[in-house]
Amino acid sequence: MHSETEQPTTPSPTPSAPSASPPASPEGTGAAADRAARLAVTVFPVLVLVAGAWGLAAPGTFAGWGTNVPYLLGVVMFCMGLTMTLDDFKGVARRPWAVGLGLVAHYVIMPGLGWAIAHALGLSPQLAAGVILVGCAPSGTASNVVTFLARGDVALSVSVATVSTVLAPLITPPLTLLLAGAYLPVDAGSMMTDILKTVLLPVIAGLLVRLVLGRYVHRLLGLLPWLSALTIAVIVAVVVAGSAEAIRSAAALVLLAVVLHNGLGLALGYGAGKLARLGPPASRAMAFEVGMQNSGLAASLATAHFSPLAALPAAVFSVWHNVSGALVAAWMSYRAKAAAEG
Repeated sequence: MHSETEQPTTPSPTPSAPSASPPASPEGTGAAADRAARLAVTVFPVLVLVAGAWGLAAPGTFAGWGTNVPYLLGVVMFCMGLTMTLDDFKGVARRPWAVGLGLVAHYVIMPGLGWAIAHALGLSPQLAAGVILVGCAPSGTASNVVTFLARGDVALSVSVATVSTVLAPLITPPLTLLLAGAYLPVDAGSMMTDILKTVLLPVIAGLLVRLVLGRYVHRLLGLLPWLSALTIAVIVAVVVAGSAEAIRSAAALVLLAVVLHNGLGLALGYGAGKLARLGPPASRAMAFEVGMQNSGLAASLATAHFSPLAALPAAVFSVWHNVSGALVAAWMSYRAKAAAEG
């Protein structure tokens, strides 16, 4: 476990938000990495917001695109696999306690919050299932870079995100069945197959390509975040277009649910790290690994297994958790810097 002293981690100059975080780099590249990371985290939510507005204003533009969402998600996850290395998995073996705690916190706190918020707000069955499905998804694909901006433990963030993604086929379907089954029928077996095809296989394929063609892939690492961002933006546009009419009546309620879900997840994730005495940098990483979700996966599964309306919470979450993550990261970074100087 970490001590209470600050242990900043510096990633490479080309942070891979929103697909995954980059490996560590030598000293002296921190400023460039920080600028690139801030640019990615700033531009991404704006891009997604514009895509959502387009889908709402001109839903006919994306008519019939719903069947393409799983393939679009596969592109995002393949990009994530391209940014991964074997060291990401070695990090799990080096810190099993911290990674295990992050995994348990993620798959207990967020699904539980999703169910509680859906129940407390009296959401319709479709929206309730969508909120719960967001909570049952693995860690968000931008969490690693936001952790870096917050001066958190990037290595721990990468390890937790990696494990939560790999285990998603085994955890997300039964959790969704348990918590959302009272609202809508859930075919856990079919959902597991979909996650294997759209998440795990593309990630493994990307990792294998990185292992075989590493020197060529390295030249493209700077482009992968933006390809992922554009693809997720298209997913959001398609989801919003599919439920454009419902958004006008349910947008405020969905936004409230998403803000509560994400905010409480960030707070409880940080609290879990503090309670386990992991130290400030690791606690900051825990906040983002718990509070930020793979909303692209949630949107894809909701569209395929429920309805476009059920995918609306995931589309809103995709925008909001990047905005809130950047703001919370800036606040945490300021406090960490002040504590170090004081």
